[in-house]
Amino acid sequence: MFPIYAALFFTVALLVTTAYFLMGGLPLLTLQHDTPMDARFIRSFFVWYYRGAFVTAIGASISYAFCSRPAFALGTAAVAAMVVVVRAKLIAPMAQLGEQIQQGQAQAIRRFRQVHSAALAMNLVQLVVLVWGVTQISL
Repeated sequence: MFPIYAALFFTVALLVTTAYFLMGGLPLLTLQHDTPMDARFIRSFFVWYYRGAFVTAIGASISYAFCSRPAFALGTAAVAAMVVVVRAKLIAPMAQLGEQIQQGQAQAIRRFRQVHSAALAMNLVQLVVLVWGVTQISL
């Protein structure tokens, strides 16, 4: 019985992490993004989210595997893989754009907002898929 409780715990933790990030990331779009501190803070916010999402997705995947729920194990493993890929694609450009913002390049602010918005859009899709997946679970 323990694996199903662990799966439930990690699934809820993944949902909370994803929803928190989405709700916390949206207001950050209102920042001017014209100071290096803004870019650093937002990048740090993303880094911590990706760490949390990865850990909870891996925990859910392992728990579902022990529960003999291969579809959910693969689904949550796919979330973990997506987190790794998206993190690799977004964090480095955010750091570069933060440096460009510090140098006063106006285009960098617009591009940083685009990267930030794209990350939030991907997060929204992930949240919708996770909620849909939870509705498919029958304990």
